[in-house]
Amino acid sequence: MTPADGPLVVERRIQASPETVFGFFADPRRWLQWQGLEAELDPRPGGVFRMNVRGDGWAVGRFLQVDPPRRIVFTWGWEIERSPLPPGSSVVEVELIPQGDGTLVRLTHRDLPPGEVPAHQAGWSHYLDRLAVRAGGGDPGPDPLRLSP
Repeated sequence: MTPADGPLVVERRIQASPETVFGFFADPRRWLQWQGLEAELDPRPGGVFRMNVRGDGWAVGRFLQVDPPRRIVFTWGWEIERSPLPPGSSVVEVELIPQGDGTLVRLTHRDLPPGEVPAHQAGWSHYLDRLAVRAGGGDPGPDPLRLSP
């Protein structure tokens, strides 16, 4: 769901506890099981967020809030020359809401330039689908968005 003038919001229900799902956002080894090729994560306020998502550039920012197992907030942007979304220029908030025997993941990405919304909508949808498989105990397989070396 993305209102024309509002933030990008992507939700997925995952068959795992909020504690389990939170680990996939806080531990770089676990994060790389659903998104990215390399990551440097220091999940504490002011800590670094840096990830090579597909092999063609780094998403870079800082953690703003870390409230296990309910919420994690970090800035986001691309360390790519002439990017319309420079490092740390947007904010990603991940809420983990208990729902029966699972978790509703609500990812809200704010401050995206309008031209960046479609690619980020598709990207977050793709990667949250992969997270749902992995956090639920499955193997999402090779990432089809990964660029060949």
